[in-house]
Amino acid sequence: MPKMKTKSGVKKRFKLTASGKVKVGPAGKRHRLISHNGKYIRQNRGTSVLAEPDAKRVKAWAPYGLD
Repeated sequence: MPKMKTKSGVKKRFKLTASGKVKVGPAGKRHRLISHNGKYIRQNRGTSVLAEPDAKRVKAWAPYGLD
C-alpha cells in the first residue's frame, strides 16, 4: 500500500502537544496585519488548544502525526 499523505495546510497550521492535544494559533495573523488594529494583534497572540471534535478531524488529516 502507498503511504497516506498529510494535508499540507495542516502541517503549516497545527502542532501536537506531548499528550496528543492539538495546538493552534489564531486565524488572520499571518500577513496583511496593517489592516488590523493593535488591539486585535495583541489579543490574538500565542496559541490555544483545539476542541476535541475539531482535533479529531485534524488528526485524521495528519495520519502519521506532526513533527
